Amino acid sequence: MKVILASNNKHKLEEIKKILSPLGYEVVSQAEAGVNIDVEETGTTFEENAALKAQAVYDLTKTAVISDDSGLEVDYLNGAPGVYSHRYAGENATDADRCAKLLSELSGVETEKRTARFVCVLCFIDDKGEKLVIRGTAEGIIGTEPKGENGFGYDPVFMYGDRSFAELSAEEKNSVSHRADALKKFAAAIGAK
Repeated sequence: MKVILASNNKHKLEEIKKILSPLGYEVVSQAEAGVNIDVEETGTTFEENAALKAQAVYDLTKTAVISDDSGLEVDYLNGAPGVYSHRYAGENATDADRCAKLLSELSGVETEKRTARFVCVLCFIDDKGEKLVIRGTAEGIIGTEPKGENGFGYDPVFMYGDRSFAELSAEEKNSVSHRADALKKFAAAIGAK
């Protein structure tokens, strides 16, 4: 089944393809599907933003669509950066800028109070317009310095056990990440239909 990812984010596309392709899904980006829109994420939750993106692409194509809204929640920061994860350090910030801002806000905070989770909410709309929303998480802590060369976003400061997400191989990360958790739940839900 062909599914349009309501995004042109190449990292998300790679991760979603790696997990869904073996299940028989052909995942294409918005650009590959000829959809040229930029949906404003005005929701206050990951669920709202994921639904906004999926619905916008579905309304244009009437084709199966999957969207992803994801981010990092840090308990010490009352869930921040949350839905603002990408814009946390400003509109034109780099991944390194975002990690640096987060580390500065947690400066001096002891390890046991640095608990955090990556959240991924998927919104799938099938070709009949039926919607399925699924949340996945990966629990960890925020380290004290960036580590590793892999991944993207906050991966270098998100510690999963004794390694950061950026120190994991793509295969390791794709088996334990928030997106993997959500996609596994998605695959189970679709298989049950």
